[in-house]
Amino acid sequence: MKAKRPTKAQRLSSTTISTLPQTIIENILCFLPIREAARTSILSREWRYKWTTIPKLEFGLPTVSEITTEEKLPYDIASARKNMDERCKLFNAIHQVLLMRQGPIHEFTFDPYISCNCFELDQIILHLSRNHTVKKLRLALDSEYSYKLPLCAFSMHQLTDLDLSHVDIDHQPIFSGFGSLRSLCLYSVKISKKALLHLLSNCPSLKRFSLLGFIACSRLGSRRAFNLHLKYFCFEEMSLDDDHHLTFLAVLIKCSPNLEKIVLVAELEYYDVNEVYSGILEKYSDVWLEHIKELVVDYFNNSKPSMEFVKFILARSPKLKKVLIGSVVEKDEEAEMLKFLLQAPRASTVEIVVK
Repeated sequence: MKAKRPTKAQRLSSTTISTLPQTIIENILCFLPIREAARTSILSREWRYKWTTIPKLEFGLPTVSEITTEEKLPYDIASARKNMDERCKLFNAIHQVLLMRQGPIHEFTFDPYISCNCFELDQIILHLSRNHTVKKLRLALDSEYSYKLPLCAFSMHQLTDLDLSHVDIDHQPIFSGFGSLRSLCLYSVKISKKALLHLLSNCPSLKRFSLLGFIACSRLGSRRAFNLHLKYFCFEEMSLDDDHHLTFLAVLIKCSPNLEKIVLVAELEYYDVNEVYSGILEKYSDVWLEHIKELVVDYFNNSKPSMEFVKFILARSPKLKKVLIGSVVEKDEEAEMLKFLLQAPRASTVEIVVK
């Protein structure tokens, strides 16, 4: 019996898919989860290995199929077993994809959505550092386990974007930095003062720096001279009423004369400012911010250190256009706070908005 001949529409569809330019095919596949991208291999002979060349890889729990079991087990045992099975499936999937690679990897994301001690990640990062020119790296680990970033990660000199969550960086600052890095995000990262300052000062192209959760170190009171080229800085879960936080912020501002925007998201905790504040900003009276245009502070209170910090920026920013304050004080205190800031010395005509 003769096989049924494909219709004209089927032949045209197959031809159209097979003749798409490689760049368009890669763009299409980059929008798909890696598991769905691999399934495109059934579209046609020409598409069989197209998915192995996409430059963007994202791995998380959706990468693998959901695990089901009919066994009646206690919740904690069943949960631990499921967690282990999911982790094994996830890392097996990563290794299989890397073994089949036929092109460079420019973006790599690891966001497992599960609690696991990801020591297997060391070998993956080593493979990426040796065999690919990764430009964007995102590691979003779980807070339950502490993952120590391997030293080989610092040999990825082509990185332009680095995003780390719940990672420990406890190496001695012997790495030479990232010459191409433009954006750095540290979320609840444990790092020493020495390592952080060394890292920042050895990223000459760095323009954006975001820090969420204060770094785990004793103090950041050093005023060591080094130059940064930051244009944007975001500091979340910080407190202007804390000596260590305020000193760190002052040091960073002093070393970043090209800053254009500062975003601060304060903690809701309240400090006894009469005991804490010690005139820290007076030590940085020589700071002059030629390029800053906007200051945003969320969860702002009317404590003396907070008010002094805003005054500090107002008096030293000749191009400042807008100060946006998300207040947590009562309405009557808010009016007094705004009046105080409007009367403060300013280096420019600036709009102050309190919401």
